[in-house]
Amino acid sequence: MACLSPSQLQKFQEDGFLVLEGFLSADECEAMQQRIGEIVAEMDVPLHCRTEFSTQEEEQLRAQGSADYFLTSGDKIRFFFEKGVFDKQGNFLVPPEKSINKIGHALHAHDPIFRCVTHSPKVQQPHFGGEVTPHQDASFLYTEPLGRVLGLWIALEDATLENSCLWFIPGSHTGGVSRRMVRAPAGSAPGTSFLGSEPTRDNSLFVPTPVLRGALVLIHGEVVHKSEQNFSDRSRQAYTFHLMEAAGTVWSPDNWLQPTPELPFPPLYTERPSQGGDTSALR
Repeated sequence: MACLSPSQLQKFQEDGFLVLEGFLSADECEAMQQRIGEIVAEMDVPLHCRTEFSTQEEEQLRAQGSADYFLTSGDKIRFFFEKGVFDKQGNFLVPPEKSINKIGHALHAHDPIFRCVTHSPKVQQPHFGGEVTPHQDASFLYTEPLGRVLGLWIALEDATLENSCLWFIPGSHTGGVSRRMVRAPAGSAPGTSFLGSEPTRDNSLFVPTPVLRGALVLIHGEVVHKSEQNFSDRSRQAYTFHLMEAAGTVWSPDNWLQPTPELPFPPLYTERPSQGGDTSALR
C-alpha cells in the first residue's frame, strides 16, 4: 500500500479497516450518481430475474443461490433489489429507482464512468493490496492464502448513523473465516451452499464508521462488518469493489464468482449498493 503513510498502514493492520476522507471529489461523486440514474432508467429486467438481495443465509440460498441471473452476473451489469418491492407477480410496488439494492458485478468493466474511477491512478497503486448482516468478504471471495482480498468502499453520499453507515469489529480480521459460500456442482439446486456458519457476535463489539461524501473505506477481506437498515428519508449511495493480489494467490475454484472468457481472472469484483447495505456482493 504505497499510498498510505506508516501510521495509516499500521492502523489498517491493527483494525482491519481504514477511512481515507476526500478520496473522490464532489464532482466525481456526482458523475457516478448521475450515471447510475441513467443505468436504472434504462433497466429492463424480466419478471423471472427480479432477485431480492440478501445476506441472510436461508434467504440468500433461496433467492440468489438458485438463480442463474445471480450466478452468471460476474461479467455483466445486473440488478438486485430490496425486499418487498415486488408484488406476487413480480411487478414493482415502488418506483424502480427506489427498488435497487445493488447493481453488479461488472460496472468496472462495462461502464466508462465506473471503469475510469476503478482504474484511476488513485486506485492503481503498487502493493495496494437494505441491512447487511455481520459477515466477512472472504466468505464469498475466498483465496489461498487468505489476506489477499481488499475491499474499497467509496461513499457517493454522506454515510451517517441515520442513513446506514458501515460498522466494524476492529481487529476481527485475525481470527480466520467462519463460513464460506461455495458454488454447487453444475446442474445442482440450489446453485450455492454454505460451509460452516456465522457465529453470534456481541453487538457491543461493533464500532460505527460514519464518513463524508467522497471518502474511501479500505476493508480487509476477513474483518467482520455490517450495516443497519436505512430507515431515514435519505439515501446512502456507495460504489464498492474488491481487489485481489495476483502474485502467489489462488482464487478458490469453489467461489460462486468464477472467471469467464469475457472477464478472465484476476477480476475486479464490483457492486453498487443503493439505499443501504454494503458490498458483498454481495455485500
